[in-house]
Parts: sequence; structure tokens; C-alpha cells
Amino acid sequence: MELRDYLKQNLLLFDGGMGTYFAERNHSVGSGCELANLSQPELITDIHREYLEAGCRAIKTNTFAVNRVSFQGNEELVEKTIAAGWKLATEAAAKYDAFVFADIGTISSLPDSMDIREEYRYVADCFLKLGAKYFLLETNANADGLKETAAYIRNKVPDAYIITTFAIQPDGFSRDGSFAANLLEEMKGCAAVDAIGFNCVCGARHMLELVQGLDHSDVTLALMPNAGYPVVIDNRSFYEGDPGYFAAQLKEMADEGAVILGGCCGTTPAHIAQAAAALTGQTRSEPRIRKKTLVEAADTLPDSLFWEKLRKGKKVVAVELDPPADVNLTKFMNGAWMLKGAGVDIITIADCPIARARMDSSLLACKIRRELNLDALPHMTCRDRNLNATKALLMGLYAEGVRNLLLVTGDPIPTAERDEVKSVYQFNSRKLAAFVSGLGQTALPTPFHLFGALNVNALNFDVQLRLAKEKLEKGMIGFLTQPVLTPEAFENLKRARKELDGYILGGIIPVISARNARFMDSEINGIRVDDRVTQLYEGKNRAEAEDLAVEISAEIARQIAPYVDGYYLMTPFQRTGLICRILEQMQQDVLQ
Repeated sequence: MELRDYLKQNLLLFDGGMGTYFAERNHSVGSGCELANLSQPELITDIHREYLEAGCRAIKTNTFAVNRVSFQGNEELVEKTIAAGWKLATEAAAKYDAFVFADIGTISSLPDSMDIREEYRYVADCFLKLGAKYFLLETNANADGLKETAAYIRNKVPDAYIITTFAIQPDGFSRDGSFAANLLEEMKGCAAVDAIGFNCVCGARHMLELVQGLDHSDVTLALMPNAGYPVVIDNRSFYEGDPGYFAAQLKEMADEGAVILGGCCGTTPAHIAQAAAALTGQTRSEPRIRKKTLVEAADTLPDSLFWEKLRKGKKVVAVELDPPADVNLTKFMNGAWMLKGAGVDIITIADCPIARARMDSSLLACKIRRELNLDALPHMTCRDRNLNATKALLMGLYAEGVRNLLLVTGDPIPTAERDEVKSVYQFNSRKLAAFVSGLGQTALPTPFHLFGALNVNALNFDVQLRLAKEKLEKGMIGFLTQPVLTPEAFENLKRARKELDGYILGGIIPVISARNARFMDSEINGIRVDDRVTQLYEGKNRAEAEDLAVEISAEIARQIAPYVDGYYLMTPFQRTGLICRILEQMQQDVLQ
């Protein structure tokens, strides 16, 4: 029977977690099971047979991690492993009249030189040459390359059946911050995909609750949860979820409208046997449609005055103050008070610049918002927090009235300190933007206003523009640029104004001496200083240099005015008074 005919009346029950069950059967720790297609074919066949005897009607090939990235470019080994896995699965399934799905796991950690679409197509081609027509693209954290791969397979095999599933945590986000509802909606638009759903990460109850919060009324839903959550003993992971409980949850998923069901990590033939029994006689149910519950505001905090001014088309001023390296806040807060008096719209605060510990930018933003009644723009890097810590921090910031964020990837830990300090990079600034935007749909009454960095001093500005456009697609609304101190930076700023559909705050940093100019040009990533500017400072004392800094900064503000929505001033060496002098001149020239 063809799969589509089978699914008209029946649910499709898949097998369970090959990798975890293989480790249990093979008494192995931390070793992948895919190469066992070649080294232990009898064991892999036996595992397939156990799941089929348990009552599943579909099995996956033992090929989850088989691709050129994980096999370090060894195409011969990739093709041999896939061919062996296909042969073992199809031979085992033939006696049970079961369907065999080519299992393609997520491909991650690609070098910049590799295209994920080409990698997926390569693996798909390996299966297509063997005669595969049913495909499972599973455990994905985002939709990168999936729609193109599905369309490629469908073009090669018009009657192919393609399932895509995503690994989503109980709170509704993938490991790189993609929101379940957004992924579901994105994949709905791909005609080549037949079924969409979720697998792994969640236990059965949490996956059920996740689905109950989503609109899946027009989706053929596929769900394959884990057998609960693992217990780690002596570096080995054990899943102790009760098979009967697991089966009962799958029954509820079927009642919810799921059509394709199965198990992932920790699910054994015992789990599938119980599930088969629980689903006996179960027919397809109409998906339950639930109205989305919006998060209500818990307070009456006003939205950002900075944002209101910006969206009304008035030029805004942001000034950056570096957080202190100790617990003495006197100079920082005095500077912030001075800047408020000078008419600044928002204070920006770096997040541990150059990866050296300083006072937390988010806590300082809350203090400024609370004590000065002034908007703050904390920088948030991807370096020091995983997804859970980021979400917790964002909810706290929102509760404190902070509505604006600058998202940056962040500087890496200096080489000399990496033995003591470890970096945590769960995502880059674009993925972080998608995560924060998604949070605005689920846990917050209103979204944050997200900004990114734009390096107008980059040697290859085309790449900067491409990344900026991706940031806008992921939810950012504008950019703060690196300082404009060269003709090249000015021309790049003009290009950005023409090509980017987002707000731009032009960067200005006062040069305070010839030595300072040479240092920034040579040592500070992202800053370039024109030699003619440096020469103007030669022989100047401090007072003369500051007068020149006011003159040059004000001239830059006038020059870039037609191409920016506001200004982003960086305070050198806590010289807040210098910034106030520049702002006074700008009030006369460009901020009237």
C-alpha cells in the first residue's frame, strides 16, 4: 500500500530512538551508532526487527549523523554508510510490510565556505540513488536549507513523502532561538513538505503541552518525543520514562490531531509496543483549534520615549558610557546625569567590552531607567549566556521598563585567559534577534526594539550589508554604526542609507590626541581614523585637542545628517564633559 493511501484512514507509528537503544544494547558510551551499519550489521538489523515486532509501521534508516560535515569530508564513507543503512532497513521492513524513511539529521557547524543546501542535497542524492521515496528531515533547530531540500527531492521523485521535524524545548524555542510557531508557519509555505512536527528534546507531556499552544489545524502533524529526560550516571545517560505513561501521552497527541507518532531518545521497543497497543483502533482526529492567549501587561510602564521620538522621524541621540570595572558607580552615574541634562535620549552600555569583566550592562540599564527616568540601551552579547539565561534576563529587563536592546555577537575571550574563562556562544546576533523577537510573541506583552551593529569601516562592506539585511529579517529595526572618521566610512554610510530598510544612528567618537587616533586605527577592531585627522592633532595640548574634537565631531554630524535618523556618540575615557560640549554644538547645527 502507498503511504498516502495508508494515511487517509490510519495513524502512522514510527520506531524509537536508535542511538540510545543501540548504546543500551551495545553497552557503549558516547559513540555514534551509524558506523555500525558497516561494523555490526547484525545488531542494527536486530534493533530494526525489535521495533517492527513491537508494532511500528515505519522505521528510520540508521543514518541520522551521516553527512560530509560529521564525516570530515569522507564521501566514500558517507555513501557506504548510507547504502548499508538503507539495505539493512529495507530488508528488515520487507517482512512486516512497513515503510522505510531515509533519515537525514540536522547538519550543523558548517564552515563559512560550505552551503547547507548543497550538503542536504548531497545526502538526499545518496538516498535517491538507492530508490528512497520517503524522507525524514529531523531534529532541526531552524529551517535553513529544508525547504530547498524538500523541493529538490520532490522534483526528483514527484510522489515522495517528506516529513520535517524540529527539536523544540518545552518553552517553545529551539537551541538557536527559533520559535516553534514561526517554524511551523514557515514550513507551511513549502508545498513539497507533507508533514511537519517536533521530535527530541522534550518529554512526551511537555511536547503535548507545546503542541496544544500552537495552531496546527492545517498541518499533518508529526510528533516523536523523548522517553522523559535523562539521568547521567558515570558519564552515561539513562532514560527511565515509563513505557505505559509514554504511550498514554501519545494517545493524547493522537486525540489532539497528530497523524504521525513515534519516539526519539530513550524510547525502546517496550515504549513502542505500549504505544501500538494504546493506539489500536485509533483513527485520525480533527485537529483541535485553540485561540492564542496573549500575554497581558502586568503593569502600566510607559513605552520608550526614545522609540517614540525615533518613529516620529525626529533625530535622536544615543551616548555610550562604558560600565565600571569595579563597584564604584559614582563617576558613571554622574556622567549619566550630565548627559540627561544635555538632552541625550538614551544611554548605551557595553556588555563586558573586549571580553573583560565589567559591571553588568543590563543591571546598569535598569538603574538608569529607575533612578534617572531615562531610556537605556544595554548591549547584549551572545558570548556569556545560553538560551535559558538570556530568556530570564530579558524578562527581568522588561519588568524594569527597559524596552531597547543592542544585540551583538561579542568579542571572544582573549587567548591568554581561555584556560580560566570559557566562552558560551549558543547563537550569533542574527539568531539572538530571532529569539528575542519570538519571545515578544509568547512571554511579553510587547516586543523589544532591537538594534544591531553596522561596521561602516569594514574592508568588505558588501558582507556587512548582507548581514544587516539578515538582521532586519530576524527582527532588528535599526543599527548603530561604527564611528565615521574616513571618506570610505562616509561613502559606506550613504550606501547603507540607500540599501537598508531600517533606522541608522551614525557613529561619532571624539579623537582626543594624535596618540589616541593612532591607537584606535591600529588596535581597535572596527575603527579607522583618516591620517589627515591624526595630523590635525599633532602638537596639540589637552585643551586644544578637546576644542578640535568638538569641531571635528560637530562637522561629522553635519556631514552625515542627511543619511541618518540619529547619532551614536561614544564617550572616550569617561570624558562626559567633552560629549556635552559636542552635543551643545550639535543642538545648534543638526538637532534643532
